[in-house]
Amino acid sequence: MITVEGLTHYYGERRAIEDIRFDISKNEIVGFLGLNGAGKSTTLRILAGLLVPSAGSITIDGVDLVSAGSSSRASIGYLPEDPPLYKEMTVREFVAFCGELKGVDAATVNARLDGVLAIAQLTHVQHRVIQELSHGYRKRCGIAQAIIHKPKLVILDEPISGLDPRQIVEMRQVIRDLAKDCTVLISSHILGEISETCDRILVLAGGKIVAQGTEAELASRAGGVGARLTLIVRGTAASIDAALGSGAGVLRYDKHEEPGGLWRLHVSLTTDDREELVTNLVKAGVGIRKLTEDESELEQIFLGLTKGAAA
Repeated sequence: MITVEGLTHYYGERRAIEDIRFDISKNEIVGFLGLNGAGKSTTLRILAGLLVPSAGSITIDGVDLVSAGSSSRASIGYLPEDPPLYKEMTVREFVAFCGELKGVDAATVNARLDGVLAIAQLTHVQHRVIQELSHGYRKRCGIAQAIIHKPKLVILDEPISGLDPRQIVEMRQVIRDLAKDCTVLISSHILGEISETCDRILVLAGGKIVAQGTEAELASRAGGVGARLTLIVRGTAASIDAALGSGAGVLRYDKHEEPGGLWRLHVSLTTDDREELVTNLVKAGVGIRKLTEDESELEQIFLGLTKGAAA
């Protein structure tokens, strides 16, 4: 659906990005990660049609973005980190105005409005003035304006920054609903949300794509870790050591004694064979009280993949 080949851009003599290449399938949600200064904003602006690359090509559904010029922007919806809103308008007025501004006729805009407002979860505030809305609802207004013209690609730059926990959960559902009709590219510094929401991840460092794939694929490349697990178990130290040394792809582990004869285990697996891990523990007479996946896994992967560029 989207193919990027050899994307390069210079600001004067300074290279911002170089030879960026990736493909994104239809209706896929892809996370875009990078340290500050990695070239992420430059790449997003090029993909949004706001900046012409020094070299390379971007093809969206068979149409070359660069050669097609401004006409290709009809295929793209863009939400910058700080949405440009006319705050004196009501939500419905603003979204309708943006639709016509993007070349959609008034009748078509009116026909689409209710559906777009529903996707962005704005129906119940559609007649309120934007100035009166919370930060989270203003973000949703930015999403609504980005999809009113039915783009094939929607680019969301930090869509959950500044949101409270409830708003983050709601925004997660908004993004999933978007992917029913279009391809979504998300840039975010909140790694847990990228892990929760995205099908695949692109990692940018030093102006280049250093890794791409699912979280499990990136984990394998970053350090051979397929899963990081925390377990609460009941058993003896000897039985735990015997079970964790008997297979299941255990890369490393540590154990800490807890009150009541329990142990807290932190286990890193080379591949995500947690079923075999549990089977081995049970066979060794170790009782499993709790098993959770470490939430910090993507953070560790990201730091591992970008530490060279950061240095």
